[in-house]
Amino acid sequence: MRTHVPDVTFKTRVRNEALGGDNPFEWKDLTSDEIFAGKKVVVFALPGAFTPTCSSTHLPGYEQHYGDFKALGVDEVICLSVNDAFVMYKWGLDQGRENVFLLPDGSGEFTRKMGMLVDKDNLGFGYRSWRYSMYVEDKEIKKMFIEPEFSDNCPTDPFEVSDAGTMLEYLKS
Repeated sequence: MRTHVPDVTFKTRVRNEALGGDNPFEWKDLTSDEIFAGKKVVVFALPGAFTPTCSSTHLPGYEQHYGDFKALGVDEVICLSVNDAFVMYKWGLDQGRENVFLLPDGSGEFTRKMGMLVDKDNLGFGYRSWRYSMYVEDKEIKKMFIEPEFSDNCPTDPFEVSDAGTMLEYLKS
């Protein structure tokens, strides 16, 4: 198991009002160092934006408890998915997301280097992230909660240990 987050560059989109028009966004590369170095970060990874459990429970749970994480000294709460920046943005709007940072891992590079990339062709998804959460301090992975049955084309979608409540209990202990 990895002890540190991998070094990758994420392709994100940020709002720039100076651009005007209907699409005031520009590309911004974010490195693992910019996201994790010198910070306490909670990451939860999920198979995909707009999917049932991810939309009904996983993201909403972390959004609901964002203040609790901040009160425990967490600098950032990040939702990671093997989706592109456009999909993650629209999903955030659809979800009414206000606090959790949606981090697109469009090519799956971070997820692959974490050892969490799985084939979900049985659902027509292609390669996606296995569902997990982790607590990271200054790029060092302090704790991971990996859902059971880790496998390609898993016939179920386990959601037992990567939820906000489990991570909060860990951080409080």
